[in-house]
Amino acid sequence: MSLAEQGAALDVTYPALASQIPAIRRGVGGVARALGAADDALLQINLAVSEAATNAIQHAYRDRAAADAGDVRVVVHTEDDLLVVHIHDDGMGLTPRNDSPGLGLGLCLMAHETERFEIRKCDGGGTEVVLHFKL
Repeated sequence: MSLAEQGAALDVTYPALASQIPAIRRGVGGVARALGAADDALLQINLAVSEAATNAIQHAYRDRAAADAGDVRVVVHTEDDLLVVHIHDDGMGLTPRNDSPGLGLGLCLMAHETERFEIRKCDGGGTEVVLHFKL
């Protein structure tokens, strides 16, 4: 899916700041709940979305000053019986980080909590993480 696809249930751009992670999680969770996601699915969605957004914020823009933190775009749509969440940044891409503040378990966590997930390198730079969840 192109991020410009019509019919998105949510299409919001947030500043790439850690303080925005709860807003991202609430936005996606609200859409999921409205589409009928059960409580156990909501827990999985919230966890994986939080991790994907955190990765974008911590890793994509680490080469920029805080005043120029960049953005994280979140697009949510349905596809068959799946909720599909795209988290897109236009940062430096997915590269190893020796000074990472996390435990390095984010990708494993996303894989565990989703039906499937994809990491895509974007034309023009940046990364898109696509998370698929059963509703």
